[in-house]
Amino acid sequence: MPITFDSSSKVFHLQAKHTSYVMQIVKEGYLAHLYWGKRVRQSRVPNNLRYLDRGFSGNPNKEDRGFSLDTLPHEYPAYGNTDFRGPAIQVEQSNGSRITDLRYDSHEIISGKPKLPGLPATYVEDDKEAETLKVRLKDVELGLVITLTYSVYKGLDVITRSTYIENNGKDSLRLLKAASMNVDFRDKHFEMVNLPGAHARERDIEQLPLRIGMQSVGSRRGSSSHHQNPFIALTRPETTENTGEVYGFSLVYSGSFDASVEVDQTEQARVTMGINSFDFSWLLEPNQFFQTPEVVMVYSSKGIGDMSRTYHKLYRDRLCRGEHRHKERPILINNWEATYFDFDEDSILRIADHAAEAGIELFVLDDGWFGKRDNDKSSLGDWFVYEDKLPNGLPALVKKINQKGMKFGLWFEPEMVSVDSDLYRNHPDWCIHVPERRRSESRNQLVLDFSRSDVCEEIINRLTAILESAPIDYVKWDMNRNMTEIGSASLPPIRQKETAHRYILGLYAVLEELTSRFPHILFESCSGGGGRFDPGMLYYMPQTWTSDNTDAISRLRIQYGTSLVYPVSTIGAHVSEVPNHQVGRITPLETRGHVAMDGNLGYELDVTKLAEEELEQIKAQVSIYKSIRKTVQFGDLYRVVDPFLCQNYGTVHVNEDKSKAVFFYVHVLAEANGPFHTIKLAGLDPEKDYRILETGEVYGGDELMNMGLNVPYPDHDFKSVMYRLEED
Repeated sequence: MPITFDSSSKVFHLQAKHTSYVMQIVKEGYLAHLYWGKRVRQSRVPNNLRYLDRGFSGNPNKEDRGFSLDTLPHEYPAYGNTDFRGPAIQVEQSNGSRITDLRYDSHEIISGKPKLPGLPATYVEDDKEAETLKVRLKDVELGLVITLTYSVYKGLDVITRSTYIENNGKDSLRLLKAASMNVDFRDKHFEMVNLPGAHARERDIEQLPLRIGMQSVGSRRGSSSHHQNPFIALTRPETTENTGEVYGFSLVYSGSFDASVEVDQTEQARVTMGINSFDFSWLLEPNQFFQTPEVVMVYSSKGIGDMSRTYHKLYRDRLCRGEHRHKERPILINNWEATYFDFDEDSILRIADHAAEAGIELFVLDDGWFGKRDNDKSSLGDWFVYEDKLPNGLPALVKKINQKGMKFGLWFEPEMVSVDSDLYRNHPDWCIHVPERRRSESRNQLVLDFSRSDVCEEIINRLTAILESAPIDYVKWDMNRNMTEIGSASLPPIRQKETAHRYILGLYAVLEELTSRFPHILFESCSGGGGRFDPGMLYYMPQTWTSDNTDAISRLRIQYGTSLVYPVSTIGAHVSEVPNHQVGRITPLETRGHVAMDGNLGYELDVTKLAEEELEQIKAQVSIYKSIRKTVQFGDLYRVVDPFLCQNYGTVHVNEDKSKAVFFYVHVLAEANGPFHTIKLAGLDPEKDYRILETGEVYGGDELMNMGLNVPYPDHDFKSVMYRLEED
């Protein structure tokens, strides 16, 4: 049984594939955390909790000075009664008091994994895949009931957590903080891994030892952001890509978040994750509830790479949904960097002609096709075809693209509105704003108030009209600014701090409606590139535009960092022209192709201006990628050269039965009379022999993994290689 409860010891034991998670109801009815790590057969707990009178910690029961909530490893700590560390929940009563005392009330164990109301989450397709434990904690004085939900996947090292908060009392309550989960480790010997970045430089990898006190990452921007990702991991100091313990925490949420690690005076580490409590509160009336987002927790004893592959499998198979979940992603061409706003039907068709000849499968018309959009100063919200550019309308253009053997996709930015738009002129109160305050603009636009049902309904109707007007197979859903002057004209003063979270709930409702209405459309999420590359968006859109930075060398770090959590099938990667539009770098077309093939291959350049030799090279890339696409997008990913450590980059993708593999390697900078390089591959079957199609050589999987493979001598900067391996 994945979940058991011993009534005599009051111990809960959760067992995933190779993982155990143990907690216990202890003195006074508090729920304590005992263990999370390698799976154990039973939970007799030889390292059971010990108590000691520690000065200034405070005691709930004055008769027992050894017991203090300030040193107890909690499952879900509250504020105000002897625990001085950061709480998971803080509740304000109508009298201004902020004290909460949560004690065990009851529990139930059920098969399967229930949905979260109004929120994305991982799921099961058969109740046998998982079991769920619901532990109810109660504050009798407040009538507050907290249900901690733990779902255990039987075939993966995954435990998910979320919190359901009910007001069963007579008075209103205000949630000031409502984290999704808390884990108190009993030591501090960890390093914290997170994914910081910026626009066009997303998901760097930062890894620092824990120190006494608070360390945290998060976003206050109304979105998960370019600048941090809703993910952290704790690793042991000796942990590597392939060995050692890793504890991963990934929040299935697209708004402002916080992930903190607090090391206390007894060197215990407390991890808390959830909605950012900054500028947040939620009025909870009697008989109302609040559901927190889900945190996906992954344990591995085999290094960071094993943690990543667990996230990849779960998110690919049980977070992404719909008919495109396991479909090979189409090779696309996007006209943005080729034309920007300056295009008409003829120029679009010329690009499509060349792309079709190269075997590209999907044409995506980017920004500028709607309203009177000739630059970024107008027309967002006016989702009607710009007839000056497309005088024959959208259906005629789509038909012509389809006749070339290509599918058609369209760019939208539905969450935004231009001040110079009919939508804004008719509904100036429909944007996020505060009365009498300046409405700060970014990229000449404001954020529509998706906390309002009337705004959401209008956007659904406008997009539906376009998507029904022609056979559209793909939508790129962009979002190009964060929230400022956060307020909603539809909410009373006491609920204004609910605006940002209500916005996200409204966004999710819109996405649920549109993706359900148009299940055949492949939706791709975008936010200035990777500004909202998070699990919440993947629930509705199974791939994300990874970064606006299309430079191949910049992309090495971006795609490597992204792969710590997110599967290759979700990573959009394009070949663009040189000098690169973001950094001005000139790289070989071969290298640009190899880097983009390490994700979902696409092109974003004016193919009408390329030499015949370059067009032939693109045609060859497209053909090769079609032969490896399934292995790259849906195989197991092994990272073998870390660009954060040596600039160079290497990955291996292996299919399920290990009969095929693809190896990518990029050597960034050449040097005169430099060394040779040999790379040890990973993930192969040591008992199989593999033929390298590019060289005709045959080697054993054990040889390639243990002895390594020679890569070509880097006789110029940005040298790359791609080898296809097939079982011989």
